[in-house]
Amino acid sequence: MSLQESLSKLNEIDINDLDFENIGTWSIGGRIVVWVLLAVIIAGAGYWFVIQPQIDELERAQSQEVEKRRQFESMAAQASSIDVYRAQLVEIEQSFSALLSQLPSETEVPGLLDDISESGINSGLSFKNIQLRPEQVREYYVELPIQITVSGGYHDMGTFVSGVAGLSRIVTLHNFDISGSNPDDLKMEITASTYRYKGGDE
Repeated sequence: MSLQESLSKLNEIDINDLDFENIGTWSIGGRIVVWVLLAVIIAGAGYWFVIQPQIDELERAQSQEVEKRRQFESMAAQASSIDVYRAQLVEIEQSFSALLSQLPSETEVPGLLDDISESGINSGLSFKNIQLRPEQVREYYVELPIQITVSGGYHDMGTFVSGVAGLSRIVTLHNFDISGSNPDDLKMEITASTYRYKGGDE
């Protein structure tokens, strides 16, 4: 039977004449239609349940490859800069050591008090009181407040504050309280805080 004859037989099929309970009695054209439909259904199911998941997996793998490549390039760039990072780390450690050297130990506090007193006297101030307050323990350091009361002229107080700020040790000034009506005879109460590095046992 030629292809043209098969196609003409397909055109002659009336679906109402087909007995779905006895497919074996169908004509060759009807059976061809069923086979084609089955082939299409099987192909579609195979694509949907077998090929499509593999395509999705391939796309995920390609996305992961792009991300891994980006991470690799980033790590390669960091690795090429490792010498720069090491130099920066050395510089940071040196700066940290320099800052630590400015934090007095407990044994240096009397010397620091002497420096503060000398700065006040050189500024023309009279000390009424200079007293260590209780230590305040912070996360990484210990703060040592020093309560200071001086009297003198307004400009002399400015010179004193500038001198304390210029000491080789780290000293910060807080809680200024200046009283008096005569600019040449004022009273100033101030808290000077210095710091020391907190050891592991603290």
